[in-house]
Amino acid sequence: MDERAPFVDLPALLVEEVLEKASDVGNELCENLRCLKEERAEYRQVLLDRGLILHESSFDYPPLPTTCGVDGSYAIERLLTVDLTAAAAVAVEGLTPPSEKRHWEQPHHMTFVVSEVHHAETATVLRAVMLGNELVLATKAPHDLVLIDGTLTMPIIYFNQALNLVQSTPELRCAQEFQEHWEDYLRAYLTLLRAERSDKSYVSLPKYSTRREIGRSLEWPGEHDDRGFLTLLLQAGELTRPLPLEQPEQEWHLNWRGVPDRQERARELATEIVNALGQVYVFYYKPHVWIPAIRVEVAREIAMNPYRLGTVIQGLKHQCATPAMLEPYPVNFADRTVKALARAIPSFRQVATQRIAERYEGDIGEVFFAMHGYRSEMGGS
Repeated sequence: MDERAPFVDLPALLVEEVLEKASDVGNELCENLRCLKEERAEYRQVLLDRGLILHESSFDYPPLPTTCGVDGSYAIERLLTVDLTAAAAVAVEGLTPPSEKRHWEQPHHMTFVVSEVHHAETATVLRAVMLGNELVLATKAPHDLVLIDGTLTMPIIYFNQALNLVQSTPELRCAQEFQEHWEDYLRAYLTLLRAERSDKSYVSLPKYSTRREIGRSLEWPGEHDDRGFLTLLLQAGELTRPLPLEQPEQEWHLNWRGVPDRQERARELATEIVNALGQVYVFYYKPHVWIPAIRVEVAREIAMNPYRLGTVIQGLKHQCATPAMLEPYPVNFADRTVKALARAIPSFRQVATQRIAERYEGDIGEVFFAMHGYRSEMGGS
């Protein structure tokens, strides 16, 4: 009902003012697009002169890779007495030709569902557990091409936040979960960043990124990010030449002291991960006319190997086979699947409430007070 009547609970004057300001924003964006359209040929020529535009036909046509997409989400239901928390990672197999056998008949998944005491940092640690399960699931996939929804720099940020907190939050069960599996998470992350196996490629596909590797080097207007700009400049079948990922002003950091029982191993993994992040490359690819340019982040071993890069391009193009989706099929499917977790958590709460009511020997009203939900928090990768 809220989606069909979004203004039902808002004062009429507020709605009128917001609509008027939204129209002003639309006029401003329209002017920006008009200017970009007029200068499109000039910007495109600069890319061509710099040798930054390649065509998919310049690569060999390797056998079509088997693919899967991995995504994750988490949700927290804030109850009167506790927090009901859930995190899930899902891997979905991509489209396969009719003549090929599927690796997975059903999506694979990993879940973590517990009740937590009220704590301000639950979401931070739970998000790290979610992402860790994503990476572990990605490394276990038997497919040639594994697509991850998000940027390759996201895990180091989330893991560092969790490592800074787990020692001071022993009461959180998600912190205990992270402490138990931190090495699995970091090893899986390093596997993705290195991509050393020639028969398996890991590809990160962030929908949004503040990095502007091409725009900064060519001094493009700051109001346009690379993906939006290149969606208008690239033609179907074109990609940009892979460039090193833009590095932050401060060096990447992973708090290996957050696991005092195995600090030496944590320090080794942290050092290797930071070094591997310096070897990540990025390019943009527009498989078809109906799809925006895709930002693709890969390890240097993939970007600098024409055969492996051609395999990635082939796989992405085949998984963007319909205008109904603005991203590769398995990533889209995995994203829809895990987002359903957040919508379903009130149902999980009802199941738990019913179970308590069946077994509780006191006043049933106390059960419904205790399990009353005030608000929900959710997020993904």
